[in-house]
Amino acid sequence: MAGSPFGRDLAVDLGTANTVVYQRGRGVVLDEPSVVAVDVAAGTVVAVGAEARKMIGRTPAHIVVVRPLKDGVIADFEATERMLRYFVQRVLRHRFGPRPRMVICVPSGITAVERRAVEEVALAAGARRIHVIAEPMAAAIGVGLPVSEPAGNMIVDIGGGTTEVAVISLGGVVAEMSIRTAGDEMDDAIIQYVKKEYALLLGERTAEEIKISLGSAFPSPDEPTAEIRGRDMVTGLPKTIVVTAAEIRRALDEPITAIIDAVTATLDGCPPELAGDVMERGITITGGGALLRGLDERLAHETGTPVHVADRPLESVAVGAGRCVEEFEVLRVLLAPKPGPLGRPAGRAPVTPRS
Repeated sequence: MAGSPFGRDLAVDLGTANTVVYQRGRGVVLDEPSVVAVDVAAGTVVAVGAEARKMIGRTPAHIVVVRPLKDGVIADFEATERMLRYFVQRVLRHRFGPRPRMVICVPSGITAVERRAVEEVALAAGARRIHVIAEPMAAAIGVGLPVSEPAGNMIVDIGGGTTEVAVISLGGVVAEMSIRTAGDEMDDAIIQYVKKEYALLLGERTAEEIKISLGSAFPSPDEPTAEIRGRDMVTGLPKTIVVTAAEIRRALDEPITAIIDAVTATLDGCPPELAGDVMERGITITGGGALLRGLDERLAHETGTPVHVADRPLESVAVGAGRCVEEFEVLRVLLAPKPGPLGRPAGRAPVTPRS
């Protein structure tokens, strides 16, 4: 399969925090941070992915580390194109084979201009043909929800830049909401809390490590404490403090509340029959944010609805898009229609390179 033209088909979850690539016939073959290190003096790429992430906050003046996607959309076109091209070439080692078809996941709240930027990046990175799928639909397929049945299925995908909430029935989205509050906002909330309470400056990587080790959304017994290091804003010298899980939970309360509000607002916009289905079947949460301790308990407590955490939350979107690659003719109807010149749907034609 890998040597055939169809074996080169890819599904890409181009995320704010991580890019996950699924290859037809092989499954998930790449999961790397969406980070690029560029030598601005020479105009060359120094590192991509995990290697570039190690450089954050540790580079000389002529090397800049960028995260080319922000809030789920492309912020730096050239860096995104270089990153995606590098990942595609890593997966498809034989460069002289046919160009791949590509299914790319995008936030449901994306504009026509932002979507076109994603398509142009994929074409520049070597795609032969591009199909787009909304992230909540891909996530629902990836976690195994029966999206084609006449029943309500709620998915909450908490990524790095956006949180996607959707109720899906009969292969379509009935109610949805996309908010730009997710993992990055949680990291920033920790940075701001420590800055305000302890006059200590933290870096992005440190804040993320604190979120992973101490972060929680609901109280639990025997909560841990941890030492964190940063720069004292008064003296300018390195300083170590001890913080508790309860403090970090307070820091995270605002972004978590925003996510819960999005879930309740989406439920409120559902037809009563589908809302009843969700109450019975429960809510499925996925994405990196689903790994936050106690988030399922907090969401269940606030909504009065059972909450399930996906088995592989970091890969759900890519796996769902990958199923569209594997069963293209069957699942093609679930791919998002191509927007017309005014941003309105204009059919389901794929995007192909322009002559």
